[in-house]
Parts: sequence; structure tokens; C-alpha cells
Amino acid sequence: MDGHVIVVGLGFGDEGKGAVVDALCHDRPVTSVVRFNGGAQAAHNVVVGDRHHTFSQFGSGTLAGVPTHLSRHVLVEPIALAGEARDLERLGVTDPLRMLSIDADAPLTTPVHVAANRAREDARGHARHGSCGKGIGETTWYGLLAARGAAPGDVVENQEVIGVPGPPPTVGDCAHPTVLRAKLDALARFYEPLIGDGTAVDDLVSLYRDFAGAVRVTTGDEVGRLADRGRLVFEGAQGVLLDQWRGFHPHTTWSTVTPDNARALLGHRPATVIGVTRTYHTRHGAGPFPTEDDRVLARFPERHNGTGEYQGAWRAGHLDAVLLRYAVDACRGVDGLAVTHLDAHNLQVATAYDAPLPTTDLTAFLTDRTPTLTDLPDPVAWLEDHLHLPVLVTGAGPDRDDYTVRAPALR
Repeated sequence: MDGHVIVVGLGFGDEGKGAVVDALCHDRPVTSVVRFNGGAQAAHNVVVGDRHHTFSQFGSGTLAGVPTHLSRHVLVEPIALAGEARDLERLGVTDPLRMLSIDADAPLTTPVHVAANRAREDARGHARHGSCGKGIGETTWYGLLAARGAAPGDVVENQEVIGVPGPPPTVGDCAHPTVLRAKLDALARFYEPLIGDGTAVDDLVSLYRDFAGAVRVTTGDEVGRLADRGRLVFEGAQGVLLDQWRGFHPHTTWSTVTPDNARALLGHRPATVIGVTRTYHTRHGAGPFPTEDDRVLARFPERHNGTGEYQGAWRAGHLDAVLLRYAVDACRGVDGLAVTHLDAHNLQVATAYDAPLPTTDLTAFLTDRTPTLTDLPDPVAWLEDHLHLPVLVTGAGPDRDDYTVRAPALR
């Protein structure tokens, strides 16, 4: 049997991970797509003929008929998930929620988290971090408070604790209304100084109880059980350059983007790690971008991304080999590449900066760099030669038919 596959983005996100996962699921039988980080802020585009869907919480193998498992590392937002299920039904997917299983320990992202996230980002004004405004960071931060025994006035991850925190709500709590109500009451009281009162806790309890009845909630080592049944494709969200540990703060995500979570879920089972990159770099929102070039942005208009109210503007620039090498090293082992947007031509690549990459203060360093650019006539050959990694998947357009799984090891 073929080994399992871990798909991870090597940029600032939007590399084409969804289309790569769809191609892998269409190419060979897959038991399940497993999401191993992030939450409702993911936006993975898959195009199959006249059907297009931006996958947020469902796995990008859904249009290929592959079920999704949301692991304990995924932040689950049930209201957005229900909306995504309706969108998939309109595309012809029968009963999408029945294709979904969720770990009971997965944290819940609620409207309270979303409102708090947006309030903080609004308060930052021109110093915004580039948040998607989906409550991801706030969900993770609130979950840290109980674990660290935080009290009002403490500072946790550079944010002051503004109230008395309670235990964070999880997906498993949705089937236990009394437990869930207590946790949501504590959550609402905690955030009242920031967002005001008015949270309809009873309505949320009712909604989440219905949600628990519509999906399969799992306990124990569900990923191990799935892995023993067949091949898994692990779908990462965001990009390594946004990783909470290896990204460039404060313009990062509260999520482990590297393959670490997927490897832990697999235990000692082997997996092929595929790092995804475009033939040019992109960034959605604030943060350093050494190769940014408005001419690249003008040449390659984006079909499925635009300026977000909280995330900010869509940006583009030349391929950055310095940051690609940094991302590969951060993954502690990448077995091959998936290269997307091969339909873009007349490209350039940054092979170096005007100063060597330091080991500290990377955000400040990257903010004012001049890259050394060279022509990139054949991205696949150049990347294989300079990164010493085989290209296992290629994409030369938005449609599934534009993708090729070219690695014998994956066949």
C-alpha cells in the first residue's frame, strides 16, 4: 500500500494546497483527508469543470468523494461549517456533514471569539497583524489561559487577561448541554469588557447540540484507526512562513503549520511530506515581503482572492528561494515539492538578499531587504536543482485537469 501523504504550504499561504490535495485524492484511493491545523480561516480553492468551491473546514478531497476528519488540532466553527455544507450540497455533494468526523477534543470557535478577535484587530489601527477576523487567535489564546492558571491582570502571549477565564469549550461538549452552557457562560463573562454583553448563550447551546447530532464525533486514536484502513492525505492550512513558532511575528497565525502535528497524529507510521509553492510568491495581508513587486501583481490577477476587511490586501512578488529554503528547513524534512501556477511565464526568482539571513529578529530584517533577482525560465527544473527535491505534483492552471501527480512513489 502507498504511504500516507502530508501536504504543507511553503509560503505565506495560498500556495495551492487545496488543488494539490484534490489531485492526490483523484489520482488514487484515499481513506480520508485529515486536517491537522488551522480552522475556519482556511481558503483552499478547488475547481473541477464548472464546479468551484473554497474549502474552509471540509477537506479539499470532498469533490473527489473523500471523507474529512478534523483532528484535535483543528479549531472548529460550527456555524461556518454548516454554511459550507450547504454550499457543497448546491454543488451536488450529498449530505456533506455525513462525510465528516471530528475529534471530541477539537476546540470550538464561537461568535464570542470572533467578536473579540475583530475588536482587538480594530484597536490596532494601522498596526494590524493581518488577522482574518475569524476568531482563530482568540480561540487558541483563551485555551491557553486555563492551562497556565492565568488570572486577571496577567499577560499571556503579549495580551492582558481581562477577566476570570474558564475551561475552553470543545466539540465533545456540544453533546452535553449543561457542560457546554457553563463554559459558554464563563466565556461570555470573560470577554464582556471587550465586546459587551448580549451573547445569546442559550441559542448557541441549542445550535451546537444540533451540530453534535449531525456529525460523527470521535474519541481516542481515530487517525490511527483510519490510517490502518488505508491511505491518508493530511491537508495543512496556511503556510510555514506564518507558523506560530517559525513565522515572522506578529504577522503570524496561532497555529503549527509545519508537519509536526500530522507526524504526531500518525505516530511511527511513515509519510511523504510534500511542500507546496507557487512559481511566484504571494501574501494576503500585512507583514514583510522582500520580493513584493506591483508589476507581478498586475500580471497575475487573482481569481479567488481579494482584499479582506480584516486580512488586508492581496499582494504578489517574485519567487523567493531564500524563504523557500527557510520553510523547507523549518519542516525538518520535506520529501518533494508540488509546484503550482506553472501557466505563469517570464518569471524571476530571488536567489539572495543584500545581507545574510540572521537567526534572530527576522521580521525587522526582512522588512528592508533588496533581493538579487535572476530569470526563471523553467521553475520545475530550477527548483529541483537548487532545493535538491523532486517535484512530485505540478499544476498549470486552476482546474483539476491542469494537475499531474508525477511521482512513481505516490502511484
